[in-house]
Amino acid sequence: MYLNRSFQFYIEAPWLGSKSFKPLLILAAALLLSACGTQRSQEGPELTPGQIRTQILRLMPAKVPDREGWAADIQAAFTAQDIAPTTQNLCSVLAVAEQESTFQVDPPVPGLGKIARNEIDRRAARLHIPGVLIRTALQIRSPDGKSYAARLDAARTEKQLSAIFDDFIGMVPMGQTLFGNFNPVHTGGPMQVSIAFAEKQAKNYPYPVSGTIRQEVFSRRGGMYFGIAHLLGYPANYPAPLYRFADFNAGWYASRNAAFQSAVSQATGIKLALDGDLIRYDSTSPGSTELAIRALSKRLDMNNSAIFSQLKQGDTLEFEDTQLYERVFSLAEAAAGKSLPRAILPGITLQSPKITRNLTTAWFAQRVDDRRERCMQKVATSAGG
Repeated sequence: MYLNRSFQFYIEAPWLGSKSFKPLLILAAALLLSACGTQRSQEGPELTPGQIRTQILRLMPAKVPDREGWAADIQAAFTAQDIAPTTQNLCSVLAVAEQESTFQVDPPVPGLGKIARNEIDRRAARLHIPGVLIRTALQIRSPDGKSYAARLDAARTEKQLSAIFDDFIGMVPMGQTLFGNFNPVHTGGPMQVSIAFAEKQAKNYPYPVSGTIRQEVFSRRGGMYFGIAHLLGYPANYPAPLYRFADFNAGWYASRNAAFQSAVSQATGIKLALDGDLIRYDSTSPGSTELAIRALSKRLDMNNSAIFSQLKQGDTLEFEDTQLYERVFSLAEAAAGKSLPRAILPGITLQSPKITRNLTTAWFAQRVDDRRERCMQKVATSAGG
């Protein structure tokens, strides 16, 4: 089921104090942190494509149709992106695909035609376009010979709906008025990945593209390639996969940024929405997180310009190396009298015409993590047997 905001050792040993051992200890710690921070490291011998596909087949639910085809596309995506095909990574991908689409390339969405009609009516009302003009435009025959109204009523999947909007925008003047060149179908495919994300990541896409990247997202190979990129294609210092699942729903580093917002609240006493959004991109005015940090400017020894400049790094791993990040946590932990987490689940209520229940990013992440854990148990059971 797709959910989106728009239409995420202690070791004790006597020899650890040895000066001659310290360089090795530092190196080991660095390697451990590196392994936690990236999905592109792999222990043990490199697996062949055939071995990766075999492992995927072992982990995938037994009732998935064309399991060999799924395994081939998933393996190709891991190999093309140089992502380690560890059991953890494979189970994470399978868990997201099962949660989002139950392994359907273009999953049906109940009431999709009505959702699309409501979106058209909403935009028309905002532009003060009379309803009679909208109804007239929808009666025009589209390139396949059917009226747009008939196609909308018959639409069952986002791929079908996306194609209707592409035709409507390109063929009908009213389509340009309502949508410009912006197709309102934002996500698609078996992992329900953002089409805008896919278009940004298309440079290294390993398949020939005869149409558009949008169309590739609605294919199994494209949907899995870009979905895997969104889930695993960035470094993160998370203690558990749970936070990547939240990021998958809310955006890269949303879990890390929500923890930072919590630290800002601890240091200032100002309540913030822990949504992972550090700055406002839709306005020239500062957002609530930035305003709260400004209240700390003297204690941080940073001016507003420096605060904003470093907040802009909030969609990168490097944000954790900024003075802002380190000083905010230092102040917050002094106020709290304890160490604070560097990742928490964002407090986001999911909003979409497709959602009929009160659901959150945390709910989504936990559901996916439960699926990942069941997948991992297959390996443990197999080893035990």
